[in-house]
This record gives sequence, C-alpha cells and structure tokens, in this order.
Amino acid sequence: MRAAVLYSAAGSLLLTTLAAAPADSAPGGPGLPGGPGSAEFRGSVLAAARAGAAGIRFGKCAEEEELPDSVRCGTVTVPLDYAHPYGKQIKLTVSRTEATGKNPRDPEHRVERQGSLVYNPGGPGASGMFFPMIGAIPEWKRIAGAYDLVGYAPRGVARSAPLSCEDPKSFFKGPTQAPAEPSESYKRERVAEAKAYARGCAERSGDALRHYNSLNNARDLDVLRAALGEKRLTFMGASYGTYFGALYATLFPSHVRRMVFDSAVNPDPAGIWYRNNLDQSAAFESRWADFRAWVARHDDVYGLGATPEAVLRSYDRAAALLAAEPAGGKVGPGQLQGAFLQAGYYDDYWPHRANALAAYLKGDPQPLIDQAAPVTEAAVEAENGNAVYTAVECNDAPWPTSWRVWDRDNTRLARTAPFETWDNAWMNLPCAYWSAPRQTPLDVRTGPGELPPVLILAAERDAATPYAGALELRRRLSGSALVTERGAGTHGVAGGPNQCVNDYLDAYLLAGRLPGRHAECAPHAEPRPVARADRSQKEKAAQGA
Repeated sequence: MRAAVLYSAAGSLLLTTLAAAPADSAPGGPGLPGGPGSAEFRGSVLAAARAGAAGIRFGKCAEEEELPDSVRCGTVTVPLDYAHPYGKQIKLTVSRTEATGKNPRDPEHRVERQGSLVYNPGGPGASGMFFPMIGAIPEWKRIAGAYDLVGYAPRGVARSAPLSCEDPKSFFKGPTQAPAEPSESYKRERVAEAKAYARGCAERSGDALRHYNSLNNARDLDVLRAALGEKRLTFMGASYGTYFGALYATLFPSHVRRMVFDSAVNPDPAGIWYRNNLDQSAAFESRWADFRAWVARHDDVYGLGATPEAVLRSYDRAAALLAAEPAGGKVGPGQLQGAFLQAGYYDDYWPHRANALAAYLKGDPQPLIDQAAPVTEAAVEAENGNAVYTAVECNDAPWPTSWRVWDRDNTRLARTAPFETWDNAWMNLPCAYWSAPRQTPLDVRTGPGELPPVLILAAERDAATPYAGALELRRRLSGSALVTERGAGTHGVAGGPNQCVNDYLDAYLLAGRLPGRHAECAPHAEPRPVARADRSQKEKAAQGA
C-alpha cells in the first residue's frame, strides 16, 4: 500500500503535555489494545509528559535535510518500546515554519494563529520534512497564515532512527523483467529474494525491528503533539498517514482538535494489509485503463493508438523490445512498469509518460531512460523508505505464510488485473517470511460525540487507496464528513488543482466548518497533451520527479 502525496509549486508532487490536557482526555477506550491499563498506554502518558516539559528546540536544519533557512528543525524523543518507556529512546526529526499571520485575500488584517498543523505524507516510509515549504504555494497560503506548518520523519525514516534491510548499493536491481504471467522458475527466484530480504531486515535491526509499526506511529504522534505544546492535535494525513491517523483518533479521540484524511486507507482490520494490497492491484487496472483512454484520445499528438487497446499494444511492444535490449542498459520491462505505475497515481505524469513511450518506439530512448532508469544517487533514501514500508506493514498484521496462498490469490487476480498484481505481490512477499511478531490490527471506531468532526477527502477513481476505503472510514468515525472528487483518480487531492476541494479544506481547517455528511466536487481538468517539441523547462524537470 505504497503512496505519498502532496502538491508542489510546480504542479508536480512533493511530494502541551498529556498531563495538561483536560480531565476527560484519557486516550482510547476500555479494551483497546494499548488503551488504558496497558503498559503501552502508561508509557505513552509518560513519554508525552516528558516531551511536553522538554518542548522542541528549533534551530537551523541539518545540511542533509536540504531545507531553506525559512524552515527550522528540531527533534523529539520517544521510547523505542512504549511498554518500557525508560528503556532505549530514539529521536524523531521535526521541521516547522511559523504561521505568517497573513491572509492573501485580506492583506490589511492579520490572521489569528490557530496552533500547529502536523502533516504526514504516507508510505509507510515517507518523510514529511519538506511539508513546511508548502506554505509558499498559493493554494496553501491561507492555511499557512493561521498555522505553524509542521513536518517530521516518522520512526525509521531518514535521520529518525533509520531502518535498513540491505546494502543500499544493492538496492536498485536492473534492468529487470516484469512478466504478467510469471513462470515457475521466475516465481522461485522471487520467493528466494523475499526470504533473503526478510532475513536482512531481521539481521540489521535485531529485536528493535518489532517496534516499527503503525500503533507506535500513532503514539509518536501524540508525543509530538505534547512537545509542540498543543493540548489538542490538528493533523493532516495522506494515504498511509490516514491509517495511523485513524488509529490515533481511536486511541486518543479527546486529544483531537481537527483531522484531515486525504486519500483514505480502508481501516477494516480484516484487510490490513494483505487484502488491501489485492484491492489496490485491482483498482490500478482501472486507472491504467483511464490513462490508456486519455492517450488514445490524443493519438494525433502521441501516435500510440486511437483506442485503449491499441495503446496497450504499443506499451506491450515497448516492453518486448526492452526485454530483448534494455534502454541505456538500465531500463527493462520492470523499470518501464514502475514508471507507468506512477501514471496510475498522478495524472500530472500522463503527458510525460506518453511522450517517452512514443519517442522510444520512434527510436529515441533517452526520454524513457530519463524517466524510468534508477536514480542511483537516491539509493540510500529509497532503500530506507522500502525498509520502513516493509517493516511497518509486516509488523502490523498477520500475513499468509504459505506461498501457495499468495500464488493462488495473485494468479487469480492477475487474470483480470495484470498490470500491477505481481509487482505488488513481490513487493510485499517478505511479509510471508517475517520473523518479528505480528500485531492484531486495531478496530478503528469512534462513537457519537467521542471524536470532534473530521474531514475525509477522496478521489472516486483513486487506485492507490480505492474509494471504498473512504466510505469505510466515514462509517467508522462517527460525525465525519466526506468530500468526493467525482470521476478523478489522482492520489491525494488536498491543495491540488481542484478549487472546490480546496475550499472545503480551507473552510474546515480555518473555521471548523464541514459540509454535512457528504459533498461532491466535479473532477479537475485532465492534463493537457504536450508534444515533445513543445515541452517547457518546468515539464522537463517534472519528468525526473
């Protein structure tokens, strides 16, 4: 369930102590795993109180953060294991810009500060350290006027007690194949790789590995709330960020001020995470069809075929050619599939991917190499993100431990959804051979009046977090409201090109207003087809994003 989203200026994607809280603010309810009476609950109370007393000392960001001077950084200390709060401690890196006090619609009057808005971009394994920079974008300036914008790197990510499962120098493997109908010998190779990867995670992290999970991410969020001096949390989570945000809402409902769930993971415990990933693969087939239909409508620009079926034949022809001779010695069918999978997440990429495919089939491989080849300079970051993703999802829930179950389910699904199914299976297969203990997923649920009203945002054709997840989350969080972007499928809609969605976001975060139980927005405009010769410098730069 990999995803991380946030709109950037280029239109591409970036991507108070607990003791001081009101007396009615005991986190969670009776019988919740980690709730009152548990060692983890007592540990979270203690950790939040300590963090509230210590605060966060913000100063110049470390050079490796690559953040401008306008952003200030610090750390917050959390227990590795909340059941042993006096044991090993880890530090999470935090970034912040202070509220500007400015309203771009009324520059003569200052805006009252409403506290901190904490953001998580998803993953698992993505860092939110760049989030404070979003305040420079027009769509976010009103929010930046009222809130300190706070990002952070969750446990395991970047400099926050980083996880690793293999030597980053070995992480990018390529060129690789991507068979839609893998042979038995190919399956055996991938099973062996999954076993080796799971073993590497265990060997590199030891007993600490079990503590990288979504419940601890939710507890860390409460410690961060306290360290920021906030009695109640204002939080926005995208993609995976919605899942542990929902865990937070269940465990700490009276610590919530406002929460935005952008592109919601289905929180049904029965789906975490094996079934959710199968559902995701099925949804990507529909989004892949959306992309091919768009390319076909612009056959006069790309020449890849006037029907979705013809576009698929062009793609398959490119995959066959790359299998025989990888482009630049780096891009095989696996890299091609990875690049076009991004088009399933974000329609910003549609013109660039279509241009690259058309150029390759006309004899110019360079645009495809530029977009699909592994960026070896990012190997450390990519390996770390993949390690955190794997650890969190494997630790969070039971997974089938028999390869026969995986083989049966994915073979069946690949008959109707071949595009993403096997790639998704290989990515998650280490969880079949995971050595750390598995958790029982929390039953996300709040009753009437337990949780302040929260806002859920979703695109109807989102593949990474299928729309059914938004409906399920609304059902489970009493009093929540859902805003749907109809007929659209970009993953992550907050602060993007849809003004209707942004108006609902602003109304909620700035004034606490919700649109009732459900509201709808028309889809944002489809991307404009751009012939290669007409690309702007901005679009060329976005190709490498």
